[in-house]
Amino acid sequence: MAIIEVNGVRKTYAGRDVVDGVSFSVERGEIFGILGPNGAGKTTTVECVEGLRVPDAGTVRVAGLDPVADHDRVTRLLGAQLQESELQAKLTVREALELYSALYPAPVDWRPLADRLGLTDRLTTRFAKLSGGQKQRLFIALALIGDPQVVVLDELTTGLDPRARRDTWKLIEEIRDSGVTVLLVTHFMEEAQRLCDRIAVIDRGRIVALDTPSGLIRQATGSTVISFMPSRELTAPELTRLTALPGAVSVTPPDREGTLLVHGTDETVTPFVALLSELGVTARQLRITETSLDDAFLDLTGQDA
Repeated sequence: MAIIEVNGVRKTYAGRDVVDGVSFSVERGEIFGILGPNGAGKTTTVECVEGLRVPDAGTVRVAGLDPVADHDRVTRLLGAQLQESELQAKLTVREALELYSALYPAPVDWRPLADRLGLTDRLTTRFAKLSGGQKQRLFIALALIGDPQVVVLDELTTGLDPRARRDTWKLIEEIRDSGVTVLLVTHFMEEAQRLCDRIAVIDRGRIVALDTPSGLIRQATGSTVISFMPSRELTAPELTRLTALPGAVSVTPPDREGTLLVHGTDETVTPFVALLSELGVTARQLRITETSLDDAFLDLTGQDA
């Protein structure tokens, strides 16, 4: 059953549609990603889900509730880490956790939460002295302290180094495993591919694709790439036969080392092997890879994320 339902949401600023008829639903217990370039309308969309903005058209429901009309009830169901978050510089981690706990009628015990998020040894540290990763873990704790059914994480790992980013990914997976539904906004392809059960790709205020990460990749042109170095130079007619293989999209001419790339689909692989055998050609340094989500995004939207 869907815990978030967004139907035909539209938001306009200065005559420009920032969000233009966006619709999607999020199932309980999944990590649902909203992916797109900067300025695509991702944050405005989730701010409508959070009740921070009122849509000009369309409806939003969180557990059947209107985030604007039923704002108080929704805030008890939904925790949020905003795209830009700050605390008073001299506030300690303990003080922040105690302050946020006081805002909820039935908060979770912040002590196990702090321990789970690796903040126990930072309880007396002032906010200004925390590293980027520590601040993000604190904001996750503050988003979870009200024991929400849904947590919205907006650009959570922007500015983090690779190790801190991966540590944060593990935390997000643990949050989902605890039964909390996660709505994740990101422009990092690797992050979306690693974490999300499904992804809505937003471009210029509209959803241009919605599928699982592997499903989005399959939608891309040439989703399977075959890289190999033939044991001899292929003739023009032989290259033409490669291009004519089932599912083949294109064949990249040999590079300086003589490596060829065949862009196709899963259906291309077996006929490819059969053709090389027929031609008496050995495929050296053979690599068969799936195109990345980044490539799929470029193919779906015509731009880099």
